[in-house]
Amino acid sequence: MTLKYLLDENVDKVYNRQFVYRNPTLMMLVVGDPGAPPRGTLDPEILCWCEEYNFILVTNNRTSMPGHLAEHITQGRNIPGIFIFN
Repeated sequence: MTLKYLLDENVDKVYNRQFVYRNPTLMMLVVGDPGAPPRGTLDPEILCWCEEYNFILVTNNRTSMPGHLAEHITQGRNIPGIFIFN
């Protein structure tokens, strides 16, 4: 199973470059990339996209994302994982 990551549009692009540099086979998209949700997609929709396409979300949104994640799970939904950076 290949782990796939979606970086939120506000996460510094250096993470994408460094992760892929260290592991070129890593599947990592950034919100706004072709095949990823478009820039400006609302957090609940990003969680649904990650669930549908089996991506782990990488975000630095510590303010609202935990609440959106809790609501997502309360609805009986799930996502493969989430990393919330400082």
